[in-house]
Amino acid sequence: MFWVLFLLLAWAGLLFACTRLLQAAAEPADPAPGTATRHHHDELSLYEAAYLAGGPERVAELTLLSMQRQRRLLLAYTGWATVVDPVGRDPHECSVLGAFGPDGQEPVTSVRAVAARDPAVRALADRLGEAGLALGEGAQREIDAGIRAVRQATLLVLAMAAAALCVPDPGTTTTMILCWFSLPLILALGCLAIARVEGHAQSGWASPAGRRLLVELGRERGVRGSLTAVALRGLRAVTDPELRAALTYGRRGRIPRQQGH
Repeated sequence: MFWVLFLLLAWAGLLFACTRLLQAAAEPADPAPGTATRHHHDELSLYEAAYLAGGPERVAELTLLSMQRQRRLLLAYTGWATVVDPVGRDPHECSVLGAFGPDGQEPVTSVRAVAARDPAVRALADRLGEAGLALGEGAQREIDAGIRAVRQATLLVLAMAAAALCVPDPGTTTTMILCWFSLPLILALGCLAIARVEGHAQSGWASPAGRRLLVELGRERGVRGSLTAVALRGLRAVTDPELRAALTYGRRGRIPRQQGH
């Protein structure tokens, strides 16, 4: 029965990893009382919704699309952006315009990256975090670490099962050993499956309170093709194929330089 020691080690490692993941997932679910009071009475702005649904890059993409719809910025399907109106109307528009050089043309990928790192986005994130609507960077890191721990524990279960099979035990069959080790393996795979489903159900940026407001906003104004839909679902909500190509071109490969740039 020496193989039982391997089984106990497998269970110990797995239970430790699962406990760590559950603690990390539960911590952001209980914001301090009253932290989200303002946002429970006032609906999210589009910038706030974009951050909660997709993070800093989503805010930059929403700003680019908003300026393009007002014809204050031109987005070409070749992946280049051109300034038409050089006056920003809010901090996020100023961050986009600040990413352009003196000739007013830059690749969309460069503009998006600069705008996503702008202090205006950081200030937006801080406000949402203080309101209990956004996950802090530390909370997200803990969740990621918990998922990695469960993956490692899954490998530990498999390793312990292999070691148990290598230990001769006349009174125990291989089928019995595999059945016993299948229990912690099922638990490990179940935790990973739940973490994956939850990962698709949430943005990774919004707290449970923030996700509830995103769902409400989507029910009220999430019309396909609207800026609200883009804030909530990203570029897949853009209905214009040339506009979508302008925003995704740089992610597929090198952007050709426009004539006259």
